[in-house]
Amino acid sequence: MTEILISEVGPRDGLQSIERVMPLEAKKRWIAAEAAAGVKEIEVGSFVPPKLLPQMADTAKLVAFAKGIAGLTVVTLVPNARGAQFAIDAGVDGMSIPFSMSETHSIKNVRKDHPAMLAEIAAAAEIARGAGVHFAVGLSTAFGCTMEGAVSEDQVVRLAEQAAEAGAQEFSLSDTTGYADPAQVRRLTRKVKAAVGDEMLTTLHLHNTRGLGLANVVAGLEEGITTFDASLGGLGGCPFAPGASGNLVTEDLVLMLNSMGYDTGIDLEKLLEVRAIIEEALPGEPLYGFTPDAGPMLDYKDRVAA
Repeated sequence: MTEILISEVGPRDGLQSIERVMPLEAKKRWIAAEAAAGVKEIEVGSFVPPKLLPQMADTAKLVAFAKGIAGLTVVTLVPNARGAQFAIDAGVDGMSIPFSMSETHSIKNVRKDHPAMLAEIAAAAEIARGAGVHFAVGLSTAFGCTMEGAVSEDQVVRLAEQAAEAGAQEFSLSDTTGYADPAQVRRLTRKVKAAVGDEMLTTLHLHNTRGLGLANVVAGLEEGITTFDASLGGLGGCPFAPGASGNLVTEDLVLMLNSMGYDTGIDLEKLLEVRAIIEEALPGEPLYGFTPDAGPMLDYKDRVAA
């Protein structure tokens, strides 16, 4: 049975996109409950200036808490080398830096053009390497941008190669704006793997903004992708990309992968119970997902066992 890693990004990508700040204790309960359901990796926050994203101000405290959970890989996002040092000081297991393939989005998101971001990647990679911490680069807006429109696939390949030279240990292709379709996922995954190596591209960060999220997951599976980011209840998107709401719903992704015979290690029934923590902490916040509404199929456990 093929193992697939589902990386929960709700505490970062989900919460950064809503105005309200989730209380620290509720975040801790969320992280602990997902880990108890079998989630093996959680992006607990990001080391960005609190004045920009007050929702992420307690990230260091969350790292310290999550590191006490046995078997959980604790990762964070960092916007630059300074954030990378904060992440190292906090004790993360891994970190990722967003590198937007759309220069317009890059300037809006992290206030840096492509050459400046490559310099930050090199500096952050050196910090991570010195601490023995895994360092990934997320190729954001790889499938299109709400500001620029289409993003050249050749440009994505070229920038991935440059980021690899700067020290990236791994890449994810990120559908920041929900523009991807299955054919594009297959095509771009193949091109980037051919340029940087199969082992360097293992992750897809997909959004369900236009309803193609799970179809794009299947396309990624067919190309050998083994890690998928998702957010409980579909919380989140990118606050600096208009219209980019709609992360993959973790619950729906787990149902599909488990039913297809993949090993996620996640107990769906326990996972569904975690939603109550968010509903209590953020009353009225919209949560999404077909599985929470309809429930698993009657023969779901038989399918997983098979």
